[in-house]
Amino acid sequence: MGNTFFLTTMIIIMKYSKCHILIVAVLLFFSIIVVAQTTGEKDKVVIRKNLTDEQLLELVQKQTFKYFWDFSHPLSGMARERSNQTFNYGAEVVTIGGTGFGVMSIIVATERKWISRDTAAKQLLKMVKFLFKADSYHGVFPHWLNGATGKTIPFSRKDDGADLVETAYLFQGLLCARQYFNADNRTESDLRNVINWMWNDIEWNWFTKNEAVLYWHWSPNNGWAMNFPVHGFNECLIMYILAASGTKYPINASVYHSGWAQGNFFINGKNYYGYILPLGFDYGGPLFFSQYSFLGLNPNGLKDQYADYWLQNKDHTLINYSYCVDNPKKFKGYGPNCWGLTASDTYNGYDAHSPTNDDGTISPTAAISAMPYTPELSMKALRHFYYDLGDKVWGKYGFVDAFNETEKWYATSYLAIDQGPEIVMIENYRTGLIWKLFMSCDEIKKGLNKLGFENSFMKK
Repeated sequence: MGNTFFLTTMIIIMKYSKCHILIVAVLLFFSIIVVAQTTGEKDKVVIRKNLTDEQLLELVQKQTFKYFWDFSHPLSGMARERSNQTFNYGAEVVTIGGTGFGVMSIIVATERKWISRDTAAKQLLKMVKFLFKADSYHGVFPHWLNGATGKTIPFSRKDDGADLVETAYLFQGLLCARQYFNADNRTESDLRNVINWMWNDIEWNWFTKNEAVLYWHWSPNNGWAMNFPVHGFNECLIMYILAASGTKYPINASVYHSGWAQGNFFINGKNYYGYILPLGFDYGGPLFFSQYSFLGLNPNGLKDQYADYWLQNKDHTLINYSYCVDNPKKFKGYGPNCWGLTASDTYNGYDAHSPTNDDGTISPTAAISAMPYTPELSMKALRHFYYDLGDKVWGKYGFVDAFNETEKWYATSYLAIDQGPEIVMIENYRTGLIWKLFMSCDEIKKGLNKLGFENSFMKK
């Protein structure tokens, strides 16, 4: 049925600076036994031959969607954190950010008629009614909830309250749902109303502590003890965009310019493998930096005084690809058809993989979710994952989280925050659906304008 392994610490270690400064973001620190429940058969499914690119994209989206539909929590409809059970947390753990990605996936499924519109709307209404009664702090949700009770499940010992970044990922999805489900019927009207009630209640400006920066966490038990002011550049841009767009409690533009844009790793401008990286860590960091904030936020033509975000994301991806092709550490499997370094499970735990923190682990979500930026390169990787490695990495919820051919390790796990971007970014590549929905929000247009962004959607 499964296997047992010991995990004394789970950390993300990112060595990004020129001076080899070690940045350690401790996600979880528990000295406990981890019981990882897996299916020994990896839930094998048939590999279909001779699919066109469009057919394969559709298959990957539809198969991966099962994570958010078949595997969603039965009482709340929320997305479960992961498919395996770890850290003594079981199937009751649902994730706020991953649910936001799941909401966008449900929109895609509705548009592609994998599920009916009425069924989708009712599922989302069940979800937002659950959220409306669940624990929140100044309108902000915790990282994890109990999917049955709505009570906070601590992410770590002191991280037992509000998580502003995860809440931003959630509302990136919920605002898209509000825009999509616009019919004049009771279910969709109620859905929009509940989303608006929760959206209006978020006290974005409270999370500045009256300073010119947003703080990631707050706890009713530990206050500001986590002490994590969020500076750029990383996966948190969407938090600042939404905070500037808030209806009742927005932040001032100075918080963006003096907080987000003043980080030690904000401006870059260096050349890596022939590509100029405007912002961020050396070599760009994990690929989720160019994906999570841009599931709804359309980087096409999006510019401010600091960067052109299409070029930022495309060059970040191409640097990651070029590093894998160069393969300076000579890991097995790396090459033009097998690339993509991001945060994921790995053979000895969990890590944020990047060119400066590479242990030989490839995460399929990295290349697949980069489809809008590098369609030809991403498609080659997708075909390799499916046809050449499918017997090891393809299962009932799409591609598993990661694999490491040097270590002869193939994950059996699926994670919400990795499955969701695959569905959404493939759809943005195919039709731009989620980008169009998010950018159609009047609040977002005003927020972007406040911060000095330029984009064609803001003029419509």
